[in-house]
Amino acid sequence: MNHLESTFKGRNSFWRYVVMVASVFIVSNTIGGIPILISFALKASDPGTIARIATNPNDISVLGLSPNVVFLMMMFPFIAGLAAFILLIKPLNNRSFRMTINGTEKIRWKRFFISAFIWLILSAIYLFFYIKFDPTNFKINNQTISLLIISILTVVFIPFQAAFEEVLFRGYLMQGFAALIRNRWFPVLMTSILFGLMHSLNPEVKAFGFLTMIPQYIVFGLIFGIITILDDGIEATMGAHAANNIFLCIMVTNGSSALQTPALYEQFRIHPWVDFIALTITGILFILILKIIFKWKNMGLLFGKIKVG
Repeated sequence: MNHLESTFKGRNSFWRYVVMVASVFIVSNTIGGIPILISFALKASDPGTIARIATNPNDISVLGLSPNVVFLMMMFPFIAGLAAFILLIKPLNNRSFRMTINGTEKIRWKRFFISAFIWLILSAIYLFFYIKFDPTNFKINNQTISLLIISILTVVFIPFQAAFEEVLFRGYLMQGFAALIRNRWFPVLMTSILFGLMHSLNPEVKAFGFLTMIPQYIVFGLIFGIITILDDGIEATMGAHAANNIFLCIMVTNGSSALQTPALYEQFRIHPWVDFIALTITGILFILILKIIFKWKNMGLLFGKIKVG
């Protein structure tokens, strides 16, 4: 095993992790927010726009920009945050960026693409049956060239967003918690909770409530955390995370979605607890399929202790 064990080769003082996380989010929300700030500044002379911004500061659509431009502006903070992490990991923790991927210097790209493909298939099957059994809940939203454009943009930029979150949580912070408590289940649990809380400002949470939506994000984190342990790295979770967000951006949107894109379908009614059950079932199937493909043998590894030295 390498992913968590490699942590002990670097510097693991608690303050280093605090500085890293704080720095990454500061960069993400300052440098990463520059395109949005410029857009707000250009619209500052329009009283109507100012009033709409004051009503809902998180709604970038009031700027009157195209959905594709808004999408790119929303991706920039993740790219800035990821760049900050790559620059800081060596001086802060004396580890390379690649070591946060799987504890080695080699990235297993095959696992990334296999995982992404499987998650896309499972997502497509779920959406197919959802539309089949509740057709009045969906309508065709976009069949223009803009769908092709957003498809290209999401395939190019969403992996950066997914990589940022996976590297930070299932990579860096999971390794940090492993250094603090030398077992595997604690890092999975803690990073899943933090991953859920990070999404607490998402519009879905505002629309349906904290206690309704946060469990979905935590379960999402648990699924990916388990896979990280069993596969000894985060390539598979990066692939599935990217595939999940790409699929949603291209295939289905709704009024409370965090990523407002000109997707193929629009969904009218959201049933959070149905989605919660579907995510749980999908996650279990996903883990079992990856177990077969990647030939994981020790499923009890999750509860094992980390051996150092």
